[in-house]
Amino acid sequence: MNMQQKLSIVIITKNAEKLLPACLESVNWADEIIILNTGNSDQTMKIAVNYGAKFYQSSTWCGYGKQRQIAQSYTSHPMIFMIDSDERMTPELKKSILFILQQPVTTKIVYSISRCNLFLGRFMRYSGWYPDRVIRLYPRCFQYNDNLVHESLEYFQAKIQPLRGDLLHLTNRDFCAFQWKQCMYAQAWAKERYQKGKSYNFLSIFYCTIWAFIRTLFIRTSFLDGKQGWILAIVISQYTFNKYTALWVLNYTSKDTQISKNDLS
Repeated sequence: MNMQQKLSIVIITKNAEKLLPACLESVNWADEIIILNTGNSDQTMKIAVNYGAKFYQSSTWCGYGKQRQIAQSYTSHPMIFMIDSDERMTPELKKSILFILQQPVTTKIVYSISRCNLFLGRFMRYSGWYPDRVIRLYPRCFQYNDNLVHESLEYFQAKIQPLRGDLLHLTNRDFCAFQWKQCMYAQAWAKERYQKGKSYNFLSIFYCTIWAFIRTLFIRTSFLDGKQGWILAIVISQYTFNKYTALWVLNYTSKDTQISKNDLS
């Protein structure tokens, strides 16, 4: 390929043997593929090596933000594309990226991509889940923040340029596994906010939960996605309930601990 800029694909994984091959098939045209894996109970490393990826193992999980930073530190090319093992790059998106790589090098632009999210067998088109633009193509001088979950790229004053083409995101293949993952996200979100001194009163739990349902179903028109849209509205409100309740519990129990210490003294 006659490109002015070379591209590093970056993937963080954990027991991803079922998802990784199709992901790698969609990006194996890139100059370099970096995989940082946590966990070693499956064939992820073997699959990565078979596709010519550079494989690195991490013994600890530092949160999504820091894990992406560590993975990016192993790259050697000026442009980065961050992709997850449950995502696939469409041919149209590949074409858009190749066009960008043929342009002169710049550190003043980062690139956003539309994600098309799968939920209960349906690629959602409403519900706030499409186009679901995320910044994934960017110069190596930028990196992700330290957030445990819901991490994002710190691109400062750079301009965001949207690209044509989608990332297909197989976010929900097993409903119970999806729910478990949502609970883990809620726990990490609450822990992160608690460490920053954030708190919400008891009534906020219910207000935010009800508002999340109404916003998803009616304002973001999830009902237009059929039965999956109605279920998604409930799932999102449930996730909202879990994260705000978890934060409230952390603050509430810390007060109880403080009272107990005062009683003892």
